[in-house]
Amino acid sequence: MTYIVTLTSLQMAENEGDWLITERFTKGLPTGLDTSDTGTRLALLVCDNRAHPSTNNRREFSEHGRFITWIGSVQRFNTVGPVDSSITIEPMRRCPEPVALDGPGGILASLSSPYRAHVEQALTGSAGHIGVRTWQTLQEALLRSHPELARYIEWLLANLNPVIFDVDDAADRAWQEQRDAAQSLTRVTDFPHSALSAWRRPDSRDAPYLAGLVPDPVENSLIDHDVRAGLGSGAPIFDDWRGLSDVRCDIHVLEDTNGRRLEVVNVNATPVESRLGTDMIYYHHPTHSFVLVQYKRLGSRDKEYRVNKQLLDQMDRLEQVAELSTKPARPHEWRLSQDACFLKFAHWRDGAVPTSELARGMYIPLSYARVLLDDDCTLGRRGGRLFSYERVGRYLVASEFAELVKLGLVGTVGTSVEQLRDFGLERAREGYSVVLGVETSEETPRDRSVRVRQRTAKKRPKVISYSPQTAQQQSPDTPSF
Repeated sequence: MTYIVTLTSLQMAENEGDWLITERFTKGLPTGLDTSDTGTRLALLVCDNRAHPSTNNRREFSEHGRFITWIGSVQRFNTVGPVDSSITIEPMRRCPEPVALDGPGGILASLSSPYRAHVEQALTGSAGHIGVRTWQTLQEALLRSHPELARYIEWLLANLNPVIFDVDDAADRAWQEQRDAAQSLTRVTDFPHSALSAWRRPDSRDAPYLAGLVPDPVENSLIDHDVRAGLGSGAPIFDDWRGLSDVRCDIHVLEDTNGRRLEVVNVNATPVESRLGTDMIYYHHPTHSFVLVQYKRLGSRDKEYRVNKQLLDQMDRLEQVAELSTKPARPHEWRLSQDACFLKFAHWRDGAVPTSELARGMYIPLSYARVLLDDDCTLGRRGGRLFSYERVGRYLVASEFAELVKLGLVGTVGTSVEQLRDFGLERAREGYSVVLGVETSEETPRDRSVRVRQRTAKKRPKVISYSPQTAQQQSPDTPSF
């Protein structure tokens, strides 16, 4: 089904500010309306400007009529009571300009009578839908008059039809971990997850996850020198990595209207078959602090991880990160512990995973992992050591880990960008896929804390995104800790 939601110009004006931030809208459906999970599952939001044109609407129309103003994807069908239902449209994007439905030049006039009647029926009331053939005809008419909408439709369909990863394939496993790391960075920094979610497999199995991003229709599609010229002194910090001969590096930059900026760097230096896993590194530039998460996969059936020499060697190397830290000298430099490195024992469900969902798993600080390995709770029947939900007992889930990082309660102290650069490249050359996020802003530590503690969905910032790599851009566990 393709859904059509009709709102008055006043209703549209009251909601647009929220949509720009949350990218989400839940709309009740008329009783009895078919909600079969078929067809495109796109949603067109129509502003009915005929009866009550509003001068308060920030997007004023030069004439009366109905206009498609937003387009989104239906991610969920919700049951409300015994007979009613609703749809959740997420993500949403505003059309570059309103698409007129009525009048001699409107879309409806270009449709043949049967299809026009189907669309008119869907426009009756506050919500309706059209079938596959009617949508195909409507889409052709839309793209004839507004070809720029092709990018919007492609991006939304990529969100609606996530890639099904094959856990037996090394490249798919690597991309799966890198995607989770990229999505974790947007949650730690409160940037919308949709910015890094629409994705298709890159041509090369060795390419980073960011190489497969489907261009967001509202992003600037710029070639490299245009990005550098446009961003001026704000050019990507790790831009020179893309010129290194022994690594493959993709960069994506997100910026909000308050000046906060997230540079996401995805770098690989070894063939995928020989990789040791994935590192997520988050660096908060104002406080010179970074946190590292090393991914480990739990068995898909038993949800266990068998400790081996490779893990123990990796833990030894990660413990050296603590040596990069200095002693806290100011209040915002205090940490709960010296742990800056975590192990994420993660597992993925079979089949396609919604683009908004992180992998389920346990975040375990490195020092806690050492204690667990010295305790009988992780001792297997044959003498080996095992990590699992039952054996660990206490752990952090994604939401809890993100809160600690946002508040600056974990991480290194006094580490520089140069140290981060050397460490990140070293990890990539050792055989890890590295997903590195660098947040820069003018926030004081107090401003940061206030923003994190007082944030709500409506206070999340509007985001402007850049992807300088190429000419064309590309439910948490129950807390147990």
